[in-house]
Amino acid sequence: MSKKIAFFDAKPYDIGSFDEVNKNFNFDIRYFTSHLTIDSVGVTSQGYDAVCVFVNDIVTQEIVDVLHENNIKLIALRSAGYNNVDLSAAYGKIHIVRVPAYSPHAVAEHAVALMMALNRKTHRAFNRTRDNNFNIDGLLGFDMNGKTVGIVGTGKIGKVLIKILKGFGMDVLAFDLYPDKEYAKAVGFTYVDLDGLYSESDVISLNAPLTKDTFHMINAESLNKMKNGVMIINTGRGQLIDTKSLIGALKTGKVGYAGLDVYEEEADFFFKDVSNKVLSDDVLARLLTFNNVLITSHQGFFTREALHNIAETTLQNMKDFFDNKPIVNEVCYKCDK
Repeated sequence: MSKKIAFFDAKPYDIGSFDEVNKNFNFDIRYFTSHLTIDSVGVTSQGYDAVCVFVNDIVTQEIVDVLHENNIKLIALRSAGYNNVDLSAAYGKIHIVRVPAYSPHAVAEHAVALMMALNRKTHRAFNRTRDNNFNIDGLLGFDMNGKTVGIVGTGKIGKVLIKILKGFGMDVLAFDLYPDKEYAKAVGFTYVDLDGLYSESDVISLNAPLTKDTFHMINAESLNKMKNGVMIINTGRGQLIDTKSLIGALKTGKVGYAGLDVYEEEADFFFKDVSNKVLSDDVLARLLTFNNVLITSHQGFFTREALHNIAETTLQNMKDFFDNKPIVNEVCYKCDK
């Protein structure tokens, strides 16, 4: 009998990619369009062997307890990050797997897209020309060549991004708790401390995971260390940035550009159409008033290749678990301490 999977926050593109890849795995997948919540978990997880969740499914201790009572053996994250899961609550009860590298190229290329759109103001030019306004005043950009970019986090995404930006002729500074000095020497960039990166960079890209140490790493104090007019790009996690401090820096001109594919309180808005409602988040509404801020709704991962890789890795993680094989992508709570 095939294993039964409860799949939450299912979008049409998720269903399409998972159904195609599942032809090779033959799991019995039930798709739920809703998030996994404490109000629904008791009913929606009954009779299943595993649940599959995405970044905005917040798996709290209470939810873990209900899943455990319902004999759920596995939580499969179809994402790289796992800050949305209470690992300590799941430890010893439910195994957790993730997709560590679905497509570093997708996210890195999206970071560059944000940089280029903000710099050359193509999003504003598009809106102008739709109104037959072909005036280029106010659309002045700068050469990326020769500028200094600071990359926070040199994992797989950060490394791809560095290669792309080196191709633009940019000088690259990087920070990582575990620097890959051999890669830095081969590609030609320099590891520095965070203060050095903040003070020297014209563009800063956040490609770090969300941990207790990286929470609000961009705040009033760190912003004050940056160059006037700095560009900040975040394709990592929304809570890397203290948004209210960012707004303050945008108002004074300390931050000249902000490209955000993630947002601190995105769960209530991203991946949804709320265009017929009044935006209830005052902070997000304020961000959207700046013409030098470009927000995309967590779409950095969103390429055909990435969707295929997410489905394939997620289902392979499940198969390995249920076949009692080594689980290469398991999230280890004790290892995380």
